[in-house]
Amino acid sequence: MVFLSALLLLVAFLVGSVPVGSAVLSRAGVNVRVTNAHNLGVDNVLHRVGVRLSALGALLDAGKGFLAVLMASSLGTPEVSVLAALAAYLGHLNPPRLLYGPNPPRGRGNMLLLGVLAALAVTGAVPLWAATLPVMVYAGVAGFWGYVSAATLAGLLTFTLAAATLNLDPAAKLGALALLVAATWRFKENLGRLLDGTEPRLGDPVPLAGRRSDEVVAAFMIHPMTLENFWSARRFAWLRPLVERGVISEKGVRQLAESLRPMKVGELHGIRTVDGKSIRCYLLSSPLLPDVFRDQPELATRRAIEGARLAQELGAEVFGLGAFWSVVGNKGVDVQAAVPDITITNGGAYTSGTIKAAIPGILEHFAAQGRDLKQATAGVVGANGVVAFGIARTIAPQVGKLIMIGRDPERLERSAATLRRAAKTTEIVTTTSYDTLKEADLIFTATSDPNPVIFPPHVKPGAWIFDEGRPADAHESVQAVPGVRVIPGGVVRPPGGMTSNIDLQFGEGQVPACLAETLIIAATGEHWRKSLGPQTLSENINFFVEQADKLGFQVVE
Repeated sequence: MVFLSALLLLVAFLVGSVPVGSAVLSRAGVNVRVTNAHNLGVDNVLHRVGVRLSALGALLDAGKGFLAVLMASSLGTPEVSVLAALAAYLGHLNPPRLLYGPNPPRGRGNMLLLGVLAALAVTGAVPLWAATLPVMVYAGVAGFWGYVSAATLAGLLTFTLAAATLNLDPAAKLGALALLVAATWRFKENLGRLLDGTEPRLGDPVPLAGRRSDEVVAAFMIHPMTLENFWSARRFAWLRPLVERGVISEKGVRQLAESLRPMKVGELHGIRTVDGKSIRCYLLSSPLLPDVFRDQPELATRRAIEGARLAQELGAEVFGLGAFWSVVGNKGVDVQAAVPDITITNGGAYTSGTIKAAIPGILEHFAAQGRDLKQATAGVVGANGVVAFGIARTIAPQVGKLIMIGRDPERLERSAATLRRAAKTTEIVTTTSYDTLKEADLIFTATSDPNPVIFPPHVKPGAWIFDEGRPADAHESVQAVPGVRVIPGGVVRPPGGMTSNIDLQFGEGQVPACLAETLIIAATGEHWRKSLGPQTLSENINFFVEQADKLGFQVVE
């Protein structure tokens, strides 16, 4: 009896795992991973494939749940039938990779749950009212509130409470409770979106790539710069008082952050280009703090790849890597190779373009203050990097002395030799010491350091600092030095009046240039302009500057 029960439960799991619904859609030429916007499910698939195919897929999913319980009912024991319902549901949520590959289709299981409840009632494992009441609660919550995930959990909670009142074996009651636990785990991301205010309601028009000619969809990967940023996501805000009271250590929060897969934490609304195209952008995050990118690059690359897959499933056609995500996986090359069906960009081209566009204005304003550029000394911090070297190349012919600061002396000297040939009248020196900045009238900085690198002792009174670092390279205390002016770089205002549910730390209605590049690629459809790897083509820099102007993006100076 025990062996037969175990065998039937295994069969129920395998029956539940068969992706019949997605198989029907795939045979009809539908890519189920791109068709669904948030998870596989009838409500989302309806947007793309219509009633007939959606209904057929739903009936097949319900049918396999009904079949799994029906087979188990042959033993005549209610507890085995309830456990078979659990096994079928677990199979549906977690199809064996051995059978279906590394990324099997995973639905939400609502239709399968309907099938198992119908079978439990038909076979007499539970009374009709106990199987019907959860469906009524589901319909009521979904109809009133509009959130499918919340409705499913409410229905399963009702079934668990109903099972607790019945004269059932403890194993059956535990099986009902396990159904609720499994669903809660499956919907953990949806619950997070509910807290963040980004979960779509039933019937909301879901933005998908190619669904509307006047709307494009992009996604962008962010991460907290500090623990304070970690609390800014509402789904994690409850942790803050626990850390402040010592209930949970900061180390524990960091370990939690490193264990979390990418999730949708926000969305940009209201972006509309001059030519009338709407741009929707999902904000994704795996909440790694900056030091993790330095100490665990393999983990960061893995999370970036997972983020790209999530972006594709959300219906985005372009995925941007922001902040320290932009340097992982060989600056996005490995991420693109792992997820070839979505365009990946690290945003380097337009970031360089915004700086290139801003520098003439900065130099002009500096000269307008009665300060002679040919007598001025400029310092470039992070000159080993592509962006900072581009700055050095632009300003070298216009100043009297150029100080290039970086971590690799040999590479710095090779770069300086190139500049000396082009700017013969400019004195160009290289160093690894920040103390030399004390000479500089103008400081341009663009490092990937997670902490500030420029402090008051490095800055002389009256210096101008153009800070393109994210997070900022100049510590906020430098503004206390008399006459010092700090100018943030690489900040862009998208057209149309952008709003967001999450603070990106760039000012209201403003985004970093790397995010703007993601939006511009989506709007223009010129995906081959993406920025990947350490090299940035001049033609792509010019392209983004020109297209940004045409579409209505404005560089903030």
